[in-house]
Amino acid sequence: LSVRTLNSMGIQPDFIIARSEKYLDQRRRDRFALFCNMHADDIISNPDLDNVYEIPLMLHKQGMDEKIMKKLSLPIKKPELADWNSLLETIKTPKKTSITVAIVGKYFGTGEYQLRDSYAALFDAIDHASWKNNIAVKTVWVDAQKFENDERLIGKPDGIIVPIGWGERGAEGMIKAADYARINKIPYLGLCYGMQLAVVAFARSVLRLKCANTAENDLQTKYPVIHMIPAQKDVVKRRAYGGTMRLGSWKAKIKKDTYAWEIYKTDFTSERHRHRWEFNDQYTKQFEKADLIISARSVIENLVEIVELPKSIHPFYFGTQGHPEYKSRPLNPHPVFVEFIKKSEEYKNKRK
Repeated sequence: LSVRTLNSMGIQPDFIIARSEKYLDQRRRDRFALFCNMHADDIISNPDLDNVYEIPLMLHKQGMDEKIMKKLSLPIKKPELADWNSLLETIKTPKKTSITVAIVGKYFGTGEYQLRDSYAALFDAIDHASWKNNIAVKTVWVDAQKFENDERLIGKPDGIIVPIGWGERGAEGMIKAADYARINKIPYLGLCYGMQLAVVAFARSVLRLKCANTAENDLQTKYPVIHMIPAQKDVVKRRAYGGTMRLGSWKAKIKKDTYAWEIYKTDFTSERHRHRWEFNDQYTKQFEKADLIISARSVIENLVEIVELPKSIHPFYFGTQGHPEYKSRPLNPHPVFVEFIKKSEEYKNKRK
């Protein structure tokens, strides 16, 4: 029916990729071809597989890459699949150990359902890093709003992640999670909003600025440790709200002898961004005096990019304004996640 609809618009498909539970046999390919006015070789089977990373190999097995190049009159090139095959072996091999990571977020629930879609890039980045470390990772999804009133929901994790987010709903639960990780010395990774709320938690608990907050959630807060910089305020006055966001890739200079420098192994790095509010530099001296390290700043505007606690105080407490999860790849896991998984395993082993 879908092919008939395309034909009615004057479109003839070059290929049909057919989803099914099992691999399509030749009889069914021939029937597809007959009713769709196509060659049987152009019917590509896409059956259920154990994991999505097997799909490229399944398509290659049927010569789809070569067929597309022929259709487009491009030179035929043989793909280098040795690394991909090695990755699949790694994925399938039983892991040496396992850890539990709690993700305290606000976008898991939709009606009566719990979905991971809002944090898809994060879950992929965790997978990539877990394969690199040969560690199985179980993720526990914790509703930030519910965690505000019941910290038992977090269980006994080996690591805690507070991911992206916007607005007031669930923020107090995410602040509580950042504080919980710091106090109990559980490896912590704050991503964007998770970095900002870790700063708020530190201001309240360590600096004793009890009403500290992000101005995003409380414009009247006495201690706006996260705020909108003056240049952004001018844009807001013109009602050009899109112009107040820091978007895309931003280059940052990393401070030496920090966890960030140890992870990135370079003086400069770049991460993708999508946020509006920034660390308030009026409080920098207070934070640094209390041992919160600002380990990276943007090359443009000198904005705070990464905060961390020294190893002498905490095994791994790391917050980044950027989104390393967006740059992680199966064959090239992001080093921030690789280190977080490694430190979470070390925490579990020490706790034993």
